[in-house]
Amino acid sequence: MGLLTGCTVIDEKVSVVSNFDVNKYLGTWYEIARLDHSFERNMNKVTANYQLDKPSGKISVINKGFDTQSNQWDQAEGKAYFIEESNKGLLKVSFFGPFYGAYQIHDLIIQPDGHYSDALVIGPDNTYAWILSRNKHIDAATQQRFISKMETLGISADSIIWVEQ
Repeated sequence: MGLLTGCTVIDEKVSVVSNFDVNKYLGTWYEIARLDHSFERNMNKVTANYQLDKPSGKISVINKGFDTQSNQWDQAEGKAYFIEESNKGLLKVSFFGPFYGAYQIHDLIIQPDGHYSDALVIGPDNTYAWILSRNKHIDAATQQRFISKMETLGISADSIIWVEQ
């Protein structure tokens, strides 16, 4: 695993959630908002699905979305691994060969039953950010909480793209 760690990009480390439980993160998440990048441009109805291969510790990632320009569904498959302990929301993810980017789970909304309902994820720096939810919409309080955290990281609320689900 040392080789993979050497290729992981983290330009700006942010605080990540502790006491993280990957089993509560697995499954399907809806992309509520993101920052603009060419690999997701013109994409709506975006979801991310995470599945754990317990023997290897690899998390399979399938991102799927509807490209409004080509009028068709697009999908990307990747893999993720924990960078440090498995109870920290700090992973490395790759969709393009041996190069990994940081996947920093900066904030989570935890329901009374202990399940994760919403997440704020920062990439290798603050030009990559996503708001994810188990539902197609988030409540106003969660939205404002995540926007405030993004602004603290230097991300302008004006740069956030709200994804049509």
